[in-house]
Parts: sequence; C-alpha cells; structure tokens
Amino acid sequence: MLDSRLRGNDDMSIAVLYSRALTGMEAALVTVEVHLAGGLPSFTIVGLPETEVKESRERVRAALQNCRFDFPARRITVNLAPADLPKESGRYDLPIALGILAATGQIPVKNLASYEYAGELALTGEVRPIRGALAMTYRAADSGRAFILPEANAAEAALVENAVVYPAGSLLQVAAHLTGRELIEPYISRPQTVVPHYPDMSEVKGQEQVKRALEVAAAGGHSVLMVGPPGTGKSMLAARFPGILPQMTQQEALESAALQSLGGDFDVARWKTRPYRAPHHTASGVALVGGGSNPRPGEISMALHGVLFLDELPEFDRGVLEVLREPLESGHITISRAARHADFPAQFQLIAAMNPCPCGYFGHYSGKCHCTPDQIAHYRSKISGPLLDRIDIQIEVPAVPQDDLLSKVAGETSNFIQARVEAARSRQLARQQKCNALLSVTEVDTFCAPDTQGEELIKLAIARLDLSARAYHRVLKLARSIADLEDSATVASRHIAEAVQYRRMDKN
Repeated sequence: MLDSRLRGNDDMSIAVLYSRALTGMEAALVTVEVHLAGGLPSFTIVGLPETEVKESRERVRAALQNCRFDFPARRITVNLAPADLPKESGRYDLPIALGILAATGQIPVKNLASYEYAGELALTGEVRPIRGALAMTYRAADSGRAFILPEANAAEAALVENAVVYPAGSLLQVAAHLTGRELIEPYISRPQTVVPHYPDMSEVKGQEQVKRALEVAAAGGHSVLMVGPPGTGKSMLAARFPGILPQMTQQEALESAALQSLGGDFDVARWKTRPYRAPHHTASGVALVGGGSNPRPGEISMALHGVLFLDELPEFDRGVLEVLREPLESGHITISRAARHADFPAQFQLIAAMNPCPCGYFGHYSGKCHCTPDQIAHYRSKISGPLLDRIDIQIEVPAVPQDDLLSKVAGETSNFIQARVEAARSRQLARQQKCNALLSVTEVDTFCAPDTQGEELIKLAIARLDLSARAYHRVLKLARSIADLEDSATVASRHIAEAVQYRRMDKN
C-alpha cells in the first residue's frame, strides 16, 4: 500500500490520504486514493459515492483554480476505499483536493499520513463546516492521527479528550501548513464555564402533587404521562423538567454532543445542557426513531440523556407511537435497511401530555365537558395498552384553583429540587451503578424488595388494579426512587402506596 507516499513517473502519479465516513454512531476510516494517468483529461470518483460526493469534482476543480493551483489536464481517478461503504456529503472535498496537489507535486507528501482530513470546499477555496465532526475526531484520536477540519467545527471536535485538531479556514491555509510555510496552530479547547440555563419550576403556580411526581421521575429516570385539561400547566412543567435533572457528567455530555453533531445542529454554547426535544404530533415514525437510505438519528436519539416531550399524545398517529415501545425498554434503536443498518443510543426520558377527553374538559370544575363515555374511551384507546404499560408515572394535572393562580408566593426553585434529585441519584449510582429506571428484573428483586407491609400492599395492588408483570416491576422501581429521595435503605409500604398512586391509567 502506498501510505501517503507519491510514486510516479512522467505518465502516472498517486497519492493516499485519510478521511472518515459516518455509519450510524461510528466513523469508519476512508482511504482517499488519487491517481493521475495519461490519456484524455477526465475526473472520476469511484468507491460508492452518492450525489454530493460526485459533485465534489466541480467544487474541487473550481477551488484549485481560484486558489491559483495548477489543475492537471490528465486522467484523474479518485478511489474512496472501502468500496462497499457508501460515501455521502461534501466532507471529502478537502482530502480529494489535497490528493491532487500531492500527486502533481504542488505540496509535499511526507507528512500527509500524520493527519486525517474532512471539509467541504467553496468555489473560492474556503473550507465549509460539516456534520459529525465530533464522532470523526473521536475515532481519529484513537488512531493516533491529528485531524484537519473546518474552523467552524474545531470547537466541538476539540471536546474529544487527547484529540489534536487543526482548524482550517481555506485550502490555501492547509496547503501552506503541509508545506511548512505557515503552520496552523492546534485548536485549544476552552472549558465551558457557563452554567446551563433552564426555565425555573417556581414559575408554575400550584400543581404540587405533579411537581412531586416529576421530582420522583427525575430522581429515578422514569417516564411520565400527564393527563389534564388545557391550560393546567402541562407544557410548562415539561419545559422545566430538564432543570431538575442531575447535572450532566462529562461522558453523558460527550455522547449527547456526538448525536447533536451527527444531526448537524450541535452548538458548543449548549455543552452540558440536557437536550429537550418536542416534535409536533404530525411527526412520522422515521422522524421519531430515525431512518433514511443513509440512516440518520431521530428525535429519540437526539434527546439522548435529555427529555423527549410529546404533547397531545393521542393526536400522534398510533403507528408512530408504537415505534417507541422497543427503545423505551432497551435504550437503543437499530435502523435496518436492505443494504445496511445502524445502531443509535436512545436513553431519553419521555414526558408526554394529553387531554382527558376529546374536548379536553372532562373532570373540569366548570362542568362544560359533554363528551360521552364512548367518545372518551375511543379517545384514550388511541394509546395502546403495551405503550401505556411502559410509562412509569401516569398522573392527573387538575385545573389550578383560583387562589393558587392569584397567589404571589413562589414555589420551590428548580435548584432546590435538583439538589434533592442529585442526592437520590448519587445513592442509586453508589448502590447499583445505574438509575432505578434501568434496573433489570433480577436487579429489581435485589435492590427494590419491599418490607413485609410493603409486600402485602403490592399484592393488594396487583389484585385490584390487575397490574401486568411489567407494571409490577415498574411500581417497585418507582417505590425505590421515592425511598432514595427520603434516604431510606428499605422500600416501605408508604413508598409502595405513593408509587401505586402514580399508575393512574391502570385504575380506569
């Protein structure tokens, strides 16, 4: 193999560089081979390139000419290996252009193997940003090579520990660096000192029982369904939920940032800010779980280590909601297509909201609901039993009393609630190295076993509410989270009683 060496004579020259391709969360190594031979002038790209890659011929040609480099009037063949891996986007523009310069002797080849390259070229030679820079840099750092990539991507790429990142503004700048005339300084990552900002829970008037349920959910990583009339604060509570979650760890922040980078909308200013995704109810199943011929992450993956809020839950297509069942259980999603598949993480907290009936006012103190029992049953049946069974907390959000609405007394701030949540979560990590929602059946039996009175109460709940085996284990996990908030070593009957109260829909 010609490892970034130039071998040639008057008729043939070849240069080899390295780049990366995105396949799900992975960034596979791509070898960019540029071959110049005699014959009629032509420019061919092979190696399963998609349309964006094929179009790089014109971008590279114009960029080289506008930067005053010689474009060879020879037969140019670019091979992107391995040949069976689809190549997409314009990230290969930069390595292709550098390969042509190396093959024609306009830049030296001795240092090409020390770097990996990615960047889309403007016709002027400017290097434009790409998506997935963080995932690619992570793999480049593992290989021991530095990464030359667009200036706009340098901040996110430098978040990878031990990565050496060279920010490139233009093709001319990269060529000057490789020739040694004007070196590019490695990008130095500046630690983020800005504290993540979220809307505060104290802005929500009343709803103390719902706030308590959300605190339990945050402590144990549980999913929540809020049921109540319009205007009772369901959306406000959901928007403030990320602010009471524990602060993100370095690993969680890096994994979340990698997903945001794959989606092309990562902002370094949101580093260590838990994602909050709220897709409209017209979203498709592919939009939620991901997909496409070249699989891209969906909303459940973009919400990694954060919150996925589904408002007006029954208005989503039933088939769309059903795709949530597997990722809610497993914490990941596999997108399979005819020729390839991709795995994406999907550890998110589902916060959903719905009205109690088609008009929305069933149970409202105004008494203005006139929905028939059949209409209400049909409306609620839009959410299947198996999906509902996977939602840990199902709680009613009643209309806010007038006195609470007019009260000037502020409730607890998110910071106070977050402090209790973090203390409870730290107890879980010390005991079992994971949050309660992720416990397996065996681990539930080990860590969530109730005391004698609690066991009698859970038996009664199973008989009266006809709880499924899954619902039974979820009640125990909830009770364990409630006990952790109290710093109780055992799961007592009072914890079981509160947990059962959070299974509202099981009583209907």
